[in-house]
This record gives sequence, structure tokens and C-alpha cells, in this order.
Amino acid sequence: MSATALLQQALPDRSRRRQIWLIALPIMGGMTSQSLLNLVDVAMVGRLGDAALAATGIGGFSNYLAIAFIIGLSAGVQALAARRLGEGRDAETAVPLNGGLMLALLIGLPLCLIMYAAAPLAFDRLTEDPAVAELGTPYLQIRLLGMVAVGMNFAFRGYWSAVHLTGIYLRTLLIMHGTNVVLNYLLIFGKFGAPELGVYGAGLATTLSLCLGTVLYFLFAWRHAQAQGFLHRLPSRSTLWEQFKLSLPSSLQQLFFAAGLVTLMWIISRIGTAEVAAVNVLMTLHLTAILPAFGVGLACTTLVGNALGRKDVEDAARWGWNCAALSLIYGLLVSVLMVLLAKPFLAFFLTTPSTQALAYWPLLFWALGLGVDCAGMILMNALIGAGDTRRSLWISSISQWVFFLPLAYLAGPVLGFGLLGVWVVNSLYRFGQAVVCAQVWRARRWASIEL
Repeated sequence: MSATALLQQALPDRSRRRQIWLIALPIMGGMTSQSLLNLVDVAMVGRLGDAALAATGIGGFSNYLAIAFIIGLSAGVQALAARRLGEGRDAETAVPLNGGLMLALLIGLPLCLIMYAAAPLAFDRLTEDPAVAELGTPYLQIRLLGMVAVGMNFAFRGYWSAVHLTGIYLRTLLIMHGTNVVLNYLLIFGKFGAPELGVYGAGLATTLSLCLGTVLYFLFAWRHAQAQGFLHRLPSRSTLWEQFKLSLPSSLQQLFFAAGLVTLMWIISRIGTAEVAAVNVLMTLHLTAILPAFGVGLACTTLVGNALGRKDVEDAARWGWNCAALSLIYGLLVSVLMVLLAKPFLAFFLTTPSTQALAYWPLLFWALGLGVDCAGMILMNALIGAGDTRRSLWISSISQWVFFLPLAYLAGPVLGFGLLGVWVVNSLYRFGQAVVCAQVWRARRWASIEL
């Protein structure tokens, strides 16, 4: 196939762009809302100093590690519901959602209790700064109490994405995030008679807003998904087991990725507390930039699943390339913006000039590779939509644990290249992972998977 033909296949026409945006735009709106919430959260906590930022950074990544396994359950919900919709079995599309909610409760509740008890020990291992541990331990514990709510919320997200009702997802997130911002302001700084809880108040605000979101999702599903079996057609034990096995690789992928982030924070903490504060801001900016592309990624998961439900492998393959191309263009545009505005962004979130200087060059290296990173993430979602969750797991885990983390430790604490050395390795890791994803999608071994 010529280069021109490949380009024509990758770039979606107007009709296909419309289908992508109908699913992706509400998700992108929700992700943008999440990004703004993250930025507001960091900006508020940043007023409390580097120790507070480091505490929420380590606590946030540790919480992600704790909830990562349960987050991965949403992949099974979305892949199965999208496939059923493509097969024309509309009355069964909410059965995977029911299964996802059951799994979130059965797995999340005992996991929450175990992780809550282990939080003090975890913080002692992740930082050598007693001030950071003192602030971060209660913050992590209150975040962990929202674990079941997180699992259920992600199951709902998978369902709304699969059945092309992402507007419900957007409305719920906007309410959740607006509530979180208000509660952050009240509980961090003690405004309007609320207790001044500082870092702990930030965690409490997040947990309360997550629980509110779960209640709203149940109300919306009761209104919109009863005819599709919501809470009426519970999966059998064998069906639930099959759904768990489908979701397991994605859950493990999330778990290994989150563990990698915590390990990264440990590596950075070996360099210094200022570097940990800088990484907290860098990762927040990274999520702010890349989360809108998650909307396209979730749309890709749905469209690939719908196409395979119709037994149209060619259309499924094309959806993967179409969504990746759009995300590549988006990432390149954002890269330009981040390079031009790097110093103002860092000055807004970091009050110490020396910490701003530490973060400047790592931010530039990350921004230059954002487009390829976004495209690789989309193709990873395409594999999940095709049910190839095992291959997605291997790509993510090997690139992170065999390549990135060992080299990051070598470049940073061992060889003394500091935060900049770690972020150069990070850029190479993300680029390599994207190339591997493209090769796997092109090989089409995923086309024969039955769900």
C-alpha cells in the first residue's frame, strides 16, 4: 500500500469524524473538567508549601495504585456492552454493567479495608521526610474510603461509552467536579465556618464528590437503562467469571502502571523533596494535556467493539487508525502550546523559583513527545475494544518495568542526572511504547478474538 493510501486510510472522513466526536466530545468535556479540577487542587494545596504538594503527590499516586485493579474492571464492561450493541442485542447491553458493579463491590470493599490499614506503613516506605509522611498518611486514608465508589463510577463510564450515551457521563462529572472544587475551598482553608483541614481536607472533598457521583450514576441508569437489563438481568456466575477473566488483564495493566507511578515517585524522592513537588506538578500538567485524548480513546474502544460485533474487521482496523490520527494531531497542537507557555504554567503552580527551574526542561522534553504518546494510547484502547486485553497488558507492563523504571533509577539517583535525566528516559519510553502499539494493531492478531 502506498504512503498516500495509508494516509487516506488513517485520516477519517467527515462522517467518521462525526461518529468519533459524538462519543468523544462529552468524554473530553468530562476529562477537561477532571483536568481543571486537578489543576485547582494542586494550586490550592500548593499554597501550603512543598511538603504539602509532595504529600498529595505521593498520596495521590499511592491511591491510584490501590484503586488501579478495580478501575480496570471497566474495560470488560465497555468491551462486552459495545460488542452486544454491535450484534444487535440491545436488551442485554446493561448486563455487563450489572456484573461490573457486582465486581466493584465484591473486590473493592475488602481491598479498601486492607489498604486503609496499610497506608501508614506505605508512606513510611515512600518518603524519608517526616513532614511529608505526617501530612500524606491521613490524606491517603480518606481517599481510600472512596474505593468502591471509584470502581462503580468507572463501570458506569464503560457502559455509557459503549452505548453512545456519554452525555450522561459528562453531566455527572460536571456536578461531581463542581462540588469537589467548592468542598476543596471550604475544607482546605476553613472558609464559611468549615473546619480548616489543609491537606486532609483536599482528600475528604474528593471522596465526598466521588460518592455523590455514584448516586447520580445509579439515578441516571435507572432512568435510561432499565430496558437494557439494568438491575433486572443479573449475570450468571459463569458469565460473571468470564467477564472477570476478560477484565483481569486490564486490571493488572492498571495495577502495574499505577505501581510504576508509585515507584517513580520513590525514585524521585531519592533525589529530593523539591523534585517530588515538581513531579507532582509535571504529572498534573501531563494529565491535563492527555486526558482529552482519553475521550477519543474510549470512543475508539466502543467503535472497534461495535465493528467487530458486526463482524467487520476492516472497519474495526480503520477506526483504530482514524482515532490515532486525530489524537496525534491534537497532541502536536498541545505540544506547541506547552512549549510556549511552560514558564507561566510552572510559576502558577510552584511558588519556589528553584523548584520551577527543576521542572522547566523536563516539561519541555515531555511536551515534544506528546503527539506520539497520544496516538499510542489510542491504539492501546483499540486493542482493549477488540478484546485483546492480554496483549495490551504485556506491552504496557514490559515497556514500563523492564525499560523505563530501571533506566530512570540509573539516570536519576545513581548517575546523578536528576529529574531531567529521568524525564528524558520517560520520553523515550512513551515513544517506544507507541511504536509497538502501532505494529501490533497493524498485525491484526486481535481480529479473531470472540467475546
